[in-house]
Amino acid sequence: MVESLGRIQNPWVRSLTAAVTACSVATLASAIAIGTINPKDKSAYQWGVYAALLAAGGGAALGLAYPGKTQAKRSLQSSSPIPRPNVAKQVWKDWRNFVVVRKVKESEEITSFYLKPEDGGELPDFLPGQFLTIKLDIPGQPRPTIRTYSLSDYPEPRDYYRLSIKREPSPKGLDVPPGLSSNFMHDQVHEGSVIPAKPPSGKFVLDVHQSIPVVLISNGVGITPMISMVKACSRLNPKRPIWFLHGARDGQYHAFRKEVLNIVEQNPKVQVHFAYSRPRPEDEGHFQSAGYIDSALIQTLVRRDAEFFLCGSPPFLQSIREGLQTWGVPEDRVFFESFMKAGSVSSETISPAPTGGKVAEIIFTLSGKTLTWQAEYDSI
Repeated sequence: MVESLGRIQNPWVRSLTAAVTACSVATLASAIAIGTINPKDKSAYQWGVYAALLAAGGGAALGLAYPGKTQAKRSLQSSSPIPRPNVAKQVWKDWRNFVVVRKVKESEEITSFYLKPEDGGELPDFLPGQFLTIKLDIPGQPRPTIRTYSLSDYPEPRDYYRLSIKREPSPKGLDVPPGLSSNFMHDQVHEGSVIPAKPPSGKFVLDVHQSIPVVLISNGVGITPMISMVKACSRLNPKRPIWFLHGARDGQYHAFRKEVLNIVEQNPKVQVHFAYSRPRPEDEGHFQSAGYIDSALIQTLVRRDAEFFLCGSPPFLQSIREGLQTWGVPEDRVFFESFMKAGSVSSETISPAPTGGKVAEIIFTLSGKTLTWQAEYDSI
Protein backbone atom coordinates (compact mmCIF):
# COMPACT_ATOMS: atom_id res chain seq x y z
CA MET A 1 0.00 0.00 0.00
CA VAL A 2 2.75 2.46 1.00
CA GLU A 3 4.64 1.88 -2.24
CA SER A 4 1.42 2.38 -4.25
CA LEU A 5 0.74 5.65 -2.43
CA GLY A 6 4.15 6.89 -3.47
CA ARG A 7 3.05 6.83 -7.11
CA ILE A 8 0.17 9.29 -6.49
CA GLN A 9 1.33 12.89 -7.00
CA ASN A 10 -1.75 14.80 -5.67
CA PRO A 11 -1.60 14.76 -1.84
CA TRP A 12 -5.44 15.00 -1.42
CA VAL A 13 -6.08 12.13 -3.78
CA ARG A 14 -3.34 10.21 -2.01
CA SER A 15 -5.01 10.96 1.38
CA LEU A 16 -8.49 9.89 0.18
CA THR A 17 -7.13 6.71 -1.34
CA ALA A 18 -5.33 5.83 1.87
CA ALA A 19 -8.47 6.54 3.95
CA VAL A 20 -10.73 4.36 1.78
CA THR A 21 -8.19 1.58 1.70
CA ALA A 22 -7.62 1.61 5.46
CA CYS A 23 -11.39 1.78 6.13
CA SER A 24 -12.02 -1.20 3.84
CA VAL A 25 -9.32 -3.24 5.50
CA ALA A 26 -10.59 -2.38 9.00
CA THR A 27 -14.23 -3.15 8.07
CA LEU A 28 -13.25 -6.50 6.57
CA ALA A 29 -11.17 -7.41 9.59
CA SER A 30 -13.97 -6.40 11.99
CA ALA A 31 -16.57 -8.43 10.07
CA ILE A 32 -14.38 -11.50 10.20
CA ALA A 33 -13.75 -11.03 13.90
CA ILE A 34 -17.42 -10.47 14.77
CA GLY A 35 -18.57 -13.42 12.67
CA THR A 36 -16.03 -15.66 14.30
CA ILE A 37 -16.43 -14.57 17.96
CA ASN A 38 -20.09 -13.49 18.58
CA PRO A 39 -22.27 -12.55 15.57
CA LYS A 40 -25.30 -11.73 17.81
CA ASP A 41 -23.55 -9.15 20.01
CA LYS A 42 -24.73 -5.65 18.85
CA SER A 43 -21.96 -3.85 20.74
CA ALA A 44 -19.43 -5.74 18.64
CA TYR A 45 -20.88 -4.11 15.52
CA GLN A 46 -20.47 -0.67 17.12
CA TRP A 47 -16.82 -1.39 17.86
CA GLY A 48 -16.43 -2.51 14.24
CA VAL A 49 -17.76 0.84 13.00
CA TYR A 50 -15.45 2.72 15.34
CA ALA A 51 -12.50 0.68 14.10
CA ALA A 52 -13.38 1.40 10.46
CA LEU A 53 -13.69 5.17 11.11
CA LEU A 54 -10.44 5.23 13.08
CA ALA A 55 -8.65 3.34 10.30
CA ALA A 56 -10.03 5.75 7.69
CA GLY A 57 -8.77 8.75 9.69
CA GLY A 58 -5.37 7.22 10.18
CA GLY A 59 -5.14 6.30 6.49
CA ALA A 60 -6.05 9.84 5.46
CA ALA A 61 -3.37 11.29 7.70
CA LEU A 62 -0.81 8.81 6.40
CA GLY A 63 -1.67 9.56 2.78
CA LEU A 64 -1.40 13.30 3.34
CA ALA A 65 1.93 13.11 5.12
CA TYR A 66 3.60 10.50 2.91
CA PRO A 67 5.71 12.09 0.10
CA GLY A 68 5.15 10.76 -3.37
CA LYS A 69 8.27 9.13 -4.81
CA THR A 70 7.49 10.26 -8.32
CA GLN A 71 7.03 13.81 -7.14
CA ALA A 72 10.28 13.73 -5.21
CA LYS A 73 12.07 12.32 -8.22
CA ARG A 74 10.65 14.95 -10.55
CA SER A 75 11.54 17.69 -8.09
CA LEU A 76 15.12 16.47 -8.10
CA GLN A 77 15.22 16.35 -11.88
CA SER A 78 13.72 19.80 -12.31
CA SER A 79 16.04 21.44 -9.80
CA SER A 80 19.41 22.87 -10.80
CA PRO A 81 21.96 20.07 -11.22
CA ILE A 82 24.52 19.79 -8.45
CA PRO A 83 27.88 20.69 -9.94
CA ARG A 84 30.34 17.84 -9.86
CA PRO A 85 33.94 18.73 -9.11
CA ASN A 86 36.04 18.93 -12.25
CA VAL A 87 38.98 16.76 -11.30
CA ALA A 88 40.89 17.87 -14.40
CA LYS A 89 40.98 21.44 -13.07
CA GLN A 90 42.06 20.52 -9.56
CA VAL A 91 45.80 20.92 -9.18
CA TRP A 92 47.50 18.45 -6.89
CA LYS A 93 49.70 19.62 -4.04
CA ASP A 94 53.44 19.07 -3.68
CA TRP A 95 54.74 15.91 -5.44
CA ARG A 96 52.75 13.38 -7.45
CA ASN A 97 54.17 10.19 -8.95
CA PHE A 98 54.15 9.81 -12.74
CA VAL A 99 54.94 6.73 -14.80
CA VAL A 100 56.93 6.93 -18.01
CA VAL A 101 54.61 5.22 -20.49
CA ARG A 102 56.60 6.01 -23.64
CA LYS A 103 60.15 7.08 -24.53
CA VAL A 104 60.87 8.46 -28.01
CA LYS A 105 64.13 9.66 -29.56
CA GLU A 106 63.37 12.92 -31.40
CA SER A 107 66.88 13.79 -32.64
CA GLU A 108 70.55 13.08 -31.94
CA GLU A 109 70.29 15.07 -28.71
CA ILE A 110 66.63 15.21 -27.68
CA THR A 111 64.47 12.42 -26.27
CA SER A 112 60.81 12.70 -25.25
CA PHE A 113 59.27 11.14 -22.15
CA TYR A 114 55.50 10.65 -21.97
CA LEU A 115 54.23 10.76 -18.39
CA LYS A 116 50.92 9.57 -16.93
CA PRO A 117 49.88 9.80 -13.25
CA GLU A 118 50.57 6.63 -11.30
CA ASP A 119 47.27 7.04 -9.41
CA GLY A 120 45.29 6.90 -12.66
CA GLY A 121 43.66 10.26 -11.96
CA GLU A 122 43.04 13.06 -14.41
CA LEU A 123 45.50 15.79 -15.28
CA PRO A 124 44.92 19.50 -14.80
CA ASP A 125 45.12 21.75 -17.81
CA PHE A 126 48.17 23.95 -18.26
CA LEU A 127 49.09 27.07 -20.18
CA PRO A 128 51.17 26.60 -23.34
CA GLY A 129 54.76 27.39 -22.47
CA GLN A 130 54.71 26.19 -18.86
CA PHE A 131 57.17 23.71 -17.39
CA LEU A 132 57.09 20.67 -15.10
CA THR A 133 59.33 20.35 -12.05
CA ILE A 134 60.55 16.79 -11.51
CA LYS A 135 62.54 15.03 -8.80
CA LEU A 136 65.15 12.41 -9.65
CA ASP A 137 66.80 9.95 -7.27
CA ILE A 138 70.18 9.65 -8.95
CA PRO A 139 72.58 7.04 -7.50
CA GLY A 140 75.59 8.60 -5.81
CA GLN A 141 73.84 11.89 -5.11
CA PRO A 142 73.33 12.85 -1.44
CA ARG A 143 69.83 14.21 -2.08
CA PRO A 144 67.19 14.14 -4.84
CA THR A 145 67.97 16.21 -7.92
CA ILE A 146 65.33 18.81 -8.85
CA ARG A 147 65.02 19.95 -12.46
CA THR A 148 62.50 21.87 -14.56
CA TYR A 149 61.63 20.99 -18.16
CA SER A 150 59.17 22.61 -20.55
CA LEU A 151 56.00 20.74 -21.45
CA SER A 152 56.59 20.01 -25.12
CA ASP A 153 53.10 19.01 -26.20
CA TYR A 154 49.50 20.20 -25.91
CA PRO A 155 47.56 16.94 -26.25
CA GLU A 156 43.83 16.58 -26.68
CA PRO A 157 42.49 14.84 -24.66
CA ARG A 158 44.80 15.80 -21.81
CA ASP A 159 45.84 12.32 -20.73
CA TYR A 160 49.63 12.69 -20.56
CA TYR A 161 52.43 15.22 -20.13
CA ARG A 162 55.43 15.21 -22.43
CA LEU A 163 58.94 16.32 -21.54
CA SER A 164 61.55 16.53 -24.29
CA ILE A 165 65.05 16.64 -22.84
CA LYS A 166 68.39 17.39 -24.48
CA ARG A 167 71.37 15.30 -23.45
CA GLU A 168 73.97 17.74 -22.16
CA PRO A 169 77.54 16.60 -22.93
CA SER A 170 80.66 17.87 -21.21
CA PRO A 171 81.50 21.40 -22.40
CA LYS A 172 84.36 21.45 -24.89
CA GLY A 173 87.67 22.58 -23.44
CA LEU A 174 86.44 22.46 -19.84
CA ASP A 175 87.02 19.84 -17.17
CA VAL A 176 83.32 19.69 -16.32
CA PRO A 177 81.18 16.52 -16.12
CA PRO A 178 78.24 16.09 -18.51
CA GLY A 179 74.73 17.14 -17.47
CA LEU A 180 73.75 15.05 -14.48
CA SER A 181 69.99 14.92 -14.85
CA SER A 182 69.77 14.91 -18.66
CA ASN A 183 72.16 11.99 -19.01
CA PHE A 184 70.38 10.11 -16.22
CA MET A 185 67.06 10.62 -18.01
CA HIS A 186 68.48 9.42 -21.34
CA ASP A 187 70.38 6.42 -19.95
CA GLN A 188 68.52 5.25 -16.84
CA VAL A 189 64.88 6.30 -17.23
CA HIS A 190 62.78 3.94 -19.34
CA GLU A 191 59.16 2.93 -19.80
CA GLY A 192 57.81 1.97 -16.40
CA SER A 193 60.08 4.32 -14.45
CA VAL A 194 58.35 6.46 -11.81
CA ILE A 195 59.14 10.17 -11.53
CA PRO A 196 57.64 12.56 -8.93
CA ALA A 197 56.50 15.89 -10.36
CA LYS A 198 54.97 19.13 -9.16
CA PRO A 199 52.04 20.83 -10.95
CA PRO A 200 52.74 22.76 -14.18
CA SER A 201 54.10 26.22 -13.52
CA GLY A 202 55.81 29.17 -15.18
CA LYS A 203 54.98 32.59 -16.56
CA PHE A 204 56.45 32.20 -20.05
CA VAL A 205 53.04 31.51 -21.57
CA LEU A 206 51.13 32.37 -24.71
CA ASP A 207 47.68 33.94 -24.52
CA VAL A 208 46.11 32.00 -27.38
CA HIS A 209 43.01 34.20 -27.52
CA GLN A 210 44.80 37.30 -28.78
CA SER A 211 44.28 38.23 -32.44
CA ILE A 212 47.64 39.91 -33.08
CA PRO A 213 50.06 37.72 -35.11
CA VAL A 214 52.51 35.71 -33.02
CA VAL A 215 56.10 34.83 -33.96
CA LEU A 216 57.66 31.82 -32.23
CA ILE A 217 61.47 31.88 -32.50
CA SER A 218 63.76 29.17 -31.13
CA ASN A 219 66.99 27.27 -31.59
CA GLY A 220 68.03 23.82 -30.39
CA VAL A 221 66.01 22.46 -27.48
CA GLY A 222 64.30 25.85 -27.21
CA ILE A 223 61.74 24.39 -29.59
CA THR A 224 60.02 22.46 -26.77
CA PRO A 225 57.70 25.16 -25.36
CA MET A 226 57.06 26.43 -28.90
CA ILE A 227 55.51 23.08 -29.86
CA SER A 228 53.02 23.46 -27.02
CA MET A 229 52.28 27.06 -28.05
CA VAL A 230 51.74 26.42 -31.74
CA LYS A 231 49.49 23.42 -31.06
CA ALA A 232 47.38 25.26 -28.48
CA CYS A 233 46.96 28.39 -30.60
CA SER A 234 46.23 26.38 -33.73
CA ARG A 235 43.53 24.41 -31.97
CA LEU A 236 41.94 27.14 -29.84
CA ASN A 237 42.35 30.16 -32.14
CA PRO A 238 42.91 28.82 -35.69
CA LYS A 239 42.42 32.24 -37.31
CA ARG A 240 45.43 33.79 -35.57
CA PRO A 241 48.49 34.15 -37.85
CA ILE A 242 51.48 32.20 -36.52
CA TRP A 243 55.09 32.23 -37.66
CA PHE A 244 57.25 29.32 -36.48
CA LEU A 245 60.99 30.02 -36.89
CA HIS A 246 63.52 27.45 -35.72
CA GLY A 247 67.25 27.00 -36.06
CA ALA A 248 69.13 23.70 -35.90
CA ARG A 249 72.56 22.40 -36.87
CA ASP A 250 71.22 19.96 -39.46
CA GLY A 251 68.50 17.36 -40.01
CA GLN A 252 69.95 14.98 -37.42
CA TYR A 253 69.64 17.61 -34.71
CA HIS A 254 66.24 18.94 -35.79
CA ALA A 255 63.55 17.61 -33.46
CA PHE A 256 59.81 17.66 -34.23
CA ARG A 257 60.17 18.65 -37.90
CA LYS A 258 57.40 16.32 -39.07
CA GLU A 259 55.23 17.22 -36.09
CA VAL A 260 55.38 20.91 -36.98
CA LEU A 261 54.74 20.24 -40.65
CA ASN A 262 51.63 18.25 -39.72
CA ILE A 263 50.31 21.34 -37.93
CA VAL A 264 50.97 23.41 -41.06
CA GLU A 265 48.97 20.97 -43.17
CA GLN A 266 46.00 21.32 -40.83
CA ASN A 267 46.19 25.10 -40.36
CA PRO A 268 47.06 27.42 -43.27
CA LYS A 269 47.56 30.28 -40.79
CA VAL A 270 50.80 28.65 -39.59
CA GLN A 271 53.95 29.42 -41.59
CA VAL A 272 57.33 27.89 -40.85
CA HIS A 273 60.95 28.65 -41.58
CA PHE A 274 63.73 26.21 -40.67
CA ALA A 275 67.34 27.41 -40.77
CA TYR A 276 70.21 24.90 -40.71
CA SER A 277 73.60 26.27 -39.72
CA ARG A 278 75.53 23.29 -41.20
CA PRO A 279 73.16 21.48 -43.55
CA ARG A 280 74.13 18.11 -45.05
CA PRO A 281 73.45 17.12 -48.67
CA GLU A 282 70.68 14.78 -47.51
CA ASP A 283 68.94 17.71 -45.76
CA GLU A 284 68.10 19.35 -49.08
CA GLY A 285 64.40 20.20 -49.20
CA HIS A 286 63.95 19.98 -45.42
CA PHE A 287 65.01 23.54 -44.56
CA GLN A 288 64.36 27.02 -45.95
CA SER A 289 67.70 28.76 -45.39
CA ALA A 290 71.32 27.97 -44.52
CA GLY A 291 72.74 29.84 -41.55
CA TYR A 292 71.29 31.07 -38.29
CA ILE A 293 68.01 32.60 -37.21
CA ASP A 294 68.87 36.26 -36.68
CA SER A 295 67.09 39.61 -36.65
CA ALA A 296 67.91 40.31 -40.30
CA LEU A 297 66.20 37.08 -41.38
CA ILE A 298 63.24 37.72 -39.08
CA GLN A 299 62.63 41.15 -40.62
CA THR A 300 62.39 39.63 -44.10
CA LEU A 301 59.81 37.07 -43.00
CA VAL A 302 57.37 38.61 -40.54
CA ARG A 303 55.54 41.81 -39.68
CA ARG A 304 56.82 44.04 -36.91
CA ASP A 305 53.28 44.41 -35.54
CA ALA A 306 53.29 41.06 -33.72
CA GLU A 307 54.08 39.33 -30.44
CA PHE A 308 57.49 37.69 -30.33
CA PHE A 309 58.23 34.64 -28.18
CA LEU A 310 61.89 33.61 -27.94
CA CYS A 311 63.43 30.49 -26.43
CA GLY A 312 66.95 29.16 -26.71
CA SER A 313 70.53 29.66 -25.62
CA PRO A 314 71.53 32.94 -23.90
CA PRO A 315 73.68 34.24 -26.82
CA PHE A 316 70.85 33.49 -29.26
CA LEU A 317 68.33 35.34 -27.12
CA GLN A 318 70.57 38.36 -26.60
CA SER A 319 71.18 38.69 -30.33
CA ILE A 320 67.49 38.40 -31.25
CA ARG A 321 66.31 40.76 -28.52
CA GLU A 322 68.81 43.42 -29.50
CA GLY A 323 67.82 43.07 -33.15
CA LEU A 324 64.10 43.39 -32.38
CA GLN A 325 64.75 46.43 -30.24
CA THR A 326 66.70 48.09 -33.06
CA TRP A 327 63.87 47.23 -35.46
CA GLY A 328 61.47 49.12 -33.22
CA VAL A 329 59.49 46.25 -31.67
CA PRO A 330 58.04 47.42 -28.32
CA GLU A 331 59.63 45.78 -25.30
CA ASP A 332 56.25 44.64 -23.96
CA ARG A 333 55.72 42.51 -27.08
CA VAL A 334 58.90 40.49 -26.65
CA PHE A 335 58.70 37.50 -24.30
CA PHE A 336 61.59 35.14 -23.71
CA GLU A 337 62.90 32.17 -21.78
CA SER A 338 66.53 31.17 -21.53
CA PHE A 339 67.64 27.56 -21.34
CA MET A 340 70.67 27.32 -19.08
CA LYS A 341 72.64 24.32 -17.88
CA ALA A 342 71.94 23.31 -14.31
CA GLY A 343 74.70 24.46 -12.01
CA SER A 344 75.82 27.35 -14.21
CA VAL A 345 74.13 29.85 -11.88
CA SER A 346 74.76 28.45 -8.41
CA SER A 347 72.51 25.43 -9.04
CA GLU A 348 69.60 27.63 -10.04
CA THR A 349 67.49 27.71 -13.17
CA ILE A 350 66.39 31.19 -14.19
CA SER A 351 63.35 31.55 -16.44
CA PRO A 352 62.51 35.18 -17.29
CA ALA A 353 58.80 35.88 -17.36
CA PRO A 354 57.04 37.42 -20.38
CA THR A 355 57.57 41.01 -19.30
CA GLY A 356 60.53 41.97 -21.39
CA GLY A 357 62.93 40.34 -18.92
CA LYS A 358 62.15 42.55 -15.92
CA VAL A 359 60.84 39.64 -13.86
CA ALA A 360 62.34 36.19 -13.40
CA GLU A 361 61.32 32.99 -11.64
CA ILE A 362 64.24 31.42 -9.76
CA ILE A 363 63.95 27.76 -8.84
CA PHE A 364 66.41 26.45 -6.26
CA THR A 365 67.16 22.90 -7.29
CA LEU A 366 68.26 21.75 -3.83
CA SER A 367 65.11 22.79 -2.00
CA GLY A 368 62.63 22.91 -4.88
CA LYS A 369 61.53 26.36 -3.72
CA THR A 370 60.60 29.10 -6.19
CA LEU A 371 60.80 32.85 -5.83
CA THR A 372 60.08 35.76 -8.13
CA TRP A 373 62.82 38.33 -8.71
CA GLN A 374 62.16 41.80 -10.10
CA ALA A 375 64.60 44.23 -11.68
CA GLU A 376 64.19 46.82 -8.94
CA TYR A 377 65.48 44.39 -6.31
CA ASP A 378 69.15 44.74 -5.32
CA SER A 379 69.46 40.99 -4.75
CA ILE A 380 67.40 37.85 -4.25
